[in-house]
Parts: sequence; structure tokens; C-alpha cells
Amino acid sequence: MTHVTEAFAAWAAEFARQPIPEDVLHHAKRALVDWTAALYAGAKMPPATLLETALADDLDRGPCALALGRKATPRTAALINGSAAHTAEVDDIFRDAIYHPGAPTIAAALAAAQDAKVSGEAFLRGVIVGYEVSCRIGAAMGRAHYKYWHNTGTIGTFGATAAAASIYGLDARAFAHALATCTTFAAGLQQAYRMDSMSKPLHAGRAAEAGVAAAQMARAGVRGALDIIEADAGFGKAMSNGPDWSKPLATLGHEFLITQMTFKNHTCCGHTFAPIDGALEVQRQLGGVEAVDISRVCVATYRPALEVACYEDPRTEAEARFSLKYVVATALAHGSVRLAAFEPARLNDKTTRELMQRIETTLDSEVDARFPNARAARVEIETKDGRKASHFQPTRKGDPDAPLSDLDLDAKYFELTEPVIGRAKAAAVLERLWGMEGAGSAAL
Repeated sequence: MTHVTEAFAAWAAEFARQPIPEDVLHHAKRALVDWTAALYAGAKMPPATLLETALADDLDRGPCALALGRKATPRTAALINGSAAHTAEVDDIFRDAIYHPGAPTIAAALAAAQDAKVSGEAFLRGVIVGYEVSCRIGAAMGRAHYKYWHNTGTIGTFGATAAAASIYGLDARAFAHALATCTTFAAGLQQAYRMDSMSKPLHAGRAAEAGVAAAQMARAGVRGALDIIEADAGFGKAMSNGPDWSKPLATLGHEFLITQMTFKNHTCCGHTFAPIDGALEVQRQLGGVEAVDISRVCVATYRPALEVACYEDPRTEAEARFSLKYVVATALAHGSVRLAAFEPARLNDKTTRELMQRIETTLDSEVDARFPNARAARVEIETKDGRKASHFQPTRKGDPDAPLSDLDLDAKYFELTEPVIGRAKAAAVLERLWGMEGAGSAAL
């Protein structure tokens, strides 16, 4: 019997001998550009800044680098960079797995690539392998897994491990054992971000660190339980509803899920994007009505959006990013939800706060039934002078069926990186990212 870990390992070994399809390579670079933007955005925020203090013993030495250039050991680089890339809530999404693959996967890939001193192409190949393995596992685990678990922490561990194992050049047997070992490391509870905390980005960082560690252990000969994903006491049954593992393996090597990523167009929880997009469309229908002239907003969407973006009266940046009412009110009052939306002055903006009191949120059973394969919302706005309009938002701008263009990604990249590293350096880094397949190393 071939175990799930072995099936993924066999594909990875075969893929290592094949040329990377051109469109897959391009999408890997899109993911890398988006991840780097998220990395710089979060590098100067806690918890990344606090991790540098907490883990000082592993800094200023080693073959790897943090976002702003400080040296680090591989696992610590993966931990800090992975946490930073998930902090500003601008990192990519694989919709079907309810999962942010970039933060853990690319952080681990970069650490392993700098540790192993491989080429830019080998780095990108590792990223692709990490995305394919983890996105398929995440989609198989389904909505049942998302009830309690934060997929970026759990599923991200597989992405990080597969990426690092590919880059370290593990053979199929060692690769399978790396996946087996990382499965028992996979963790991250949703409760960690249902009150104000810094734990959510740490899930991505810890997944990246665990992935590098699992690959290094397997390279040294550490063995894991190869049936740990599908067995009776394994990952699928313990943390979901016993998935059918034939489905994620059926198209492996024929369809590349990295080509189906969502890139965020708003700097907050992805569950709020359809309501934001829908609200802005209704506002447009009403001739650009001002927020102060709106008497009522009704948002109907799927259950996890209501449960995760749950803060009714957010008082911190982290809470505001997970407040459906706050981000919808901010969009209607200020026209967008960008990083400025979470600065102290904006958190207490009178117009936004007053509009929040006039927003109603409710469950739409039809929309909920389509989750996670579609992220939709119905939005209705009524004005104080009695006008009313509504809109069904079937998807989010940035989803695969309404994608951001390469130029959109470049604009997002500059918006997030220029304030941190300046225009000239940001431009130089971006040029390197788009040409990564020809680079001699994985330095950013």
C-alpha cells in the first residue's frame, strides 16, 4: 500500500527531474512578489520585532537573512520571516483550502535555499512543490478542519516541509519521512485570534520553522510514521472528518494549484473581502453616497466570515482587521481598506464608528453552502433620503476568477515595500523577483 506521504514524495522526486511549465513558473513568481510585499509590510511590526529580541541567540549569525538583512540561522529565519509575512494580513490565499500558503511555504523555502546555497530556479521549484502538497492536503481536509484549526498553521506545516525537502534535495523516502514527521507538528487553533493577540502570525512562522526542521531531521535519517495522514488515529480523522485522499492525489502533476491563488486587494481578513467589494459597488450604484448619508447597511454572507471577522467594537489594529463591520464602514467612509485604515487616528474615526452602528450582519444560507469554494456576500444599502440598492458579490477581486494582474501586483508591492525600504531598493528587489529563475542564489 502506498501511503499519502509516499505518494506526494514520489511526485516531488519525479517533478525534480522535469522542466517547470512556463505558466507554473510565472505563477510561482507572482506568489513570490506578493509574499515579499507582505514580508516587508510585517517586518517592522510586532510580533516580528519582538521575535528578534526573544530569539537574539540565533541572530547575527548563520547563512540566512531576515527581511531587512539581519543574519539568522535557518529555522529562526523561517520563523521570523514567516510570522512577518502573515502579520499585515496581505498575504495570498488558496480559497479551496481556507489557507494562506505563501507565508509559511515561501519563508521555509527561502531559509532552506539560502542554507543550501541553491539557485533561484531551485528555490522556485521548492515553492511550487510546497504549494502543491499543502494546498491539496488543505482542500482535502475541508471545512470540517477549519471549525477549530487555523489552516495556515496546520496545513502550512506541510507546505513548508515539502518546500524545504525539495530544496535540500531529499530523495523520495526521506521526503516521505519529512512529511510524516511534520504531520505531528501541525498545529494552530482558531481561538488564538478570537481575542486580541499576536498568535495568528506566529502560526505561519511556526509552520515555516517546523517545516525546515522536519526536512533537516529527515535528511539526517529521522523516521516518521508514514501512514500518519490517512490512518485511523492520523491527521485526517483526528482533525477533520476522514477525507478521501484519492481526490487530492488524482490530478497531482497534471494540474498545478499554484496557478489558482487569490492575491489580496484589501489589507484585512480575507473573509471580509466580498462584503467590502459588494458595499463599494452598491455605493457606486447610489451615486457615491457619503457614509454620513447612509441609514442602514445589511451584509449577508457565510458563517465563517461572521465567526472569524467577529469584533463588534475593535480597539486594536489586530481586532480591526477581523471586524467585518469596521472594514465595511471604513471602505464606505474612506474608499478603500489599506494599511492606513488601521492607524490609531483611523481606528477612532467618528464617521467610521458611527456607520458601524448602522451595519447589520446576517447569515445567508445559500452563500454559506458554497463556502469554501466561493466567497460571496449580499449587500444592501439604504440612504437617509429613502433610496435603496443591493448587490450580490459572487467572488472577491483578487480571486482566480477575478484576478489581480501583474501590474496590480506590482502596484501593491510598491505600496507595501516603498515605505520600508525606499523606492530605489524596492524596484531593484522587484526586478530580481521577476527574474528569479535566472538568479544564481535566492537572495532577495
